Amino acid sequence: MTKGKGTGKTSREVLKPVDDRKVGKRKAASKPEKSAPKTTKKDKKAKKDPNKPKRPPSAFFVFLEDFRKTFKAENPNVKAVSAVGKAGGEKWKSLTKAEKAPYEAKAAKRKVEYEKLMNAYNNKPSSADDEDEESDKSKSEVNNEDEASGEVV
Repeated sequence: MTKGKGTGKTSREVLKPVDDRKVGKRKAASKPEKSAPKTTKKDKKAKKDPNKPKRPPSAFFVFLEDFRKTFKAENPNVKAVSAVGKAGGEKWKSLTKAEKAPYEAKAAKRKVEYEKLMNAYNNKPSSADDEDEESDKSKSEVNNEDEASGEVV
């Protein structure tokens, strides 16, 4: 084996002019018809349920809740959110495991509460399911059943 950079091609093969007819030129993209609207990621995304419980904060964010209060008291002239976040991050990194323990315990407690709420949220029947059951039958079938039973709509 040789230890050169090249693969053994001669300079003529490498420097050959490219024939446009063989490679093909790019054609301008044809414009889509106006009747077909574009689908975007926003259209495909399902809408969020406002009743869904929020995720619990991590131990760091539980720590930040307390840290913000002390930081604002010590530095009332600092208004930037980023400054509070950076100072909080530095402080969190310097804490020992023993100092982080109470925040981790609070975060774990909030996580357990969140899991209970999520179980209740996932197990309760939503009102959308009730509407689907009614919409399974077409309106004409429902009307025919009403007429057969003698009810007036």
